[in-house]
Amino acid sequence: MATTTRAKKSQGREEVLAKAAAACRKRGVVVPTFAQLRDPSLVPAAVRTRLKKTPMSAVDPVNLFRIGWHNDVDSGLFGPVNAVEIPKEVTGVPARIMGLVGSRFPTGAHKVGAAFGCLVPRLVSGEFDPVAQKAVWPSTGNYCRGGAFDSALLGCTAVAILPEGMSRERFEWLKTIGSEIIATPGTESNVKEIYDMCDEVRRTRADCVIFNQFAEFGNPTWHYHVTGPAAAEAFERAKGPKGRLAGFVSATGSAGTIATGDFLRKSFPDIRVAAVEPVQCPTLMMNGFGEHRIEGIGDKHVPWIHNVRNTDLLVAVDDESCMRALRLFNEAAGRKVLAAEGVDADGVKALGLLGISGICNLIASIKLAKHYGLGPDDVVMTVFTDSVELYRSRLAELGAERGRYAPEQAGSDLEGRLRGAGTDWMKELGIKDREAVHNLKYFTWVEQQGKSSDDLRRLWDPAFWDETFAQAAEWDKRIAEFNRAAGA
Repeated sequence: MATTTRAKKSQGREEVLAKAAAACRKRGVVVPTFAQLRDPSLVPAAVRTRLKKTPMSAVDPVNLFRIGWHNDVDSGLFGPVNAVEIPKEVTGVPARIMGLVGSRFPTGAHKVGAAFGCLVPRLVSGEFDPVAQKAVWPSTGNYCRGGAFDSALLGCTAVAILPEGMSRERFEWLKTIGSEIIATPGTESNVKEIYDMCDEVRRTRADCVIFNQFAEFGNPTWHYHVTGPAAAEAFERAKGPKGRLAGFVSATGSAGTIATGDFLRKSFPDIRVAAVEPVQCPTLMMNGFGEHRIEGIGDKHVPWIHNVRNTDLLVAVDDESCMRALRLFNEAAGRKVLAAEGVDADGVKALGLLGISGICNLIASIKLAKHYGLGPDDVVMTVFTDSVELYRSRLAELGAERGRYAPEQAGSDLEGRLRGAGTDWMKELGIKDREAVHNLKYFTWVEQQGKSSDDLRRLWDPAFWDETFAQAAEWDKRIAEFNRAAGA
């Protein structure tokens, strides 16, 4: 009986694969490998020719090849990793702080990569039928945007689940790309409500497949193989004769991006990996709860895919600091003060590449540099997940609520919220501290989401993560086979 069941499942997957390949053939889809997204020199010449003719954000399948960190907005092809160093006149620390620039992705945010990592392994394994099934993307914003974009390129229907209180830009963009939208109660802090809606969809809609970024190992695997090498490349290009990679900082969110630290640890064993969360909702640090305004960071739970054993430090950032810095970086009075403080025109312009969660990562990087007493040869890498372009409505709301942004306020915010960021709300993790954070997964994932205690124990084993990240090689083989079946 078991053999018969396995044979039927295998046959079913082969049928789905054949349908998916036929659909991709019709749309002219070529699926990039993880290796090609990591190293665009591997991208075929025919694809490069198509890319030259295709706008960066176009809903064209060739833009799957732009789901990486090397996009050159001028040539339309590829160049060095998109990264920017924040001037010391802003950070107030001698250490160098650099961030990968997420706004250079087709959707203006790097979460489109995490969505690719979740969707494509299932597509090329016959576990998702883009013809008959809808792809459901539960998120607090950028991940569902990325999933909707990937779905549109493949010609399948996307269902975006996100809190009703997220920025207006997110909802408007989702409508333009043709995604179905399900708005759940609350804001950034209401991840449980998203899970509840996923359960309802699972019960009531047989044609839907849920790609839960908090639990899908394709998410951290994509970051391990694509974001990790990008961070290492950006560091090597900028480090100078004595540069030392001292830290990697990432707001936890779904805990996909922080897997970059797992990759970097292999080459830089002394690196400190920091997980960031809001002061207003210090779940990892204090088992806390609350509401906050740092869009792009989920909370009130520990994501299933977070390798907590590789996290050295917890850093909490005040959401008020992020909102004030958003105005400082983007309003006329703030930019004038920055220029007067010695930030050159390029540096001032680059600060617009930081959205709210990117600002959060910057402040956490400053705090890490101060905590460890880092010097001018030390480099802290982080990720600027998206840009101000996704938060223009938030700037307008702040102006309406608080009035004109004056130079005096800008100077105070620069000195107090950035240069003056303190070493409060930080916690170094020993092995037992890490285990305690890891064990918090039980209450969300075992009690509520159907995982087992044995599954949870496996996540504590470092070998599990090595095996998980190694799956990318097999996925690349399947992608190549899929492309051949699709006539690519």
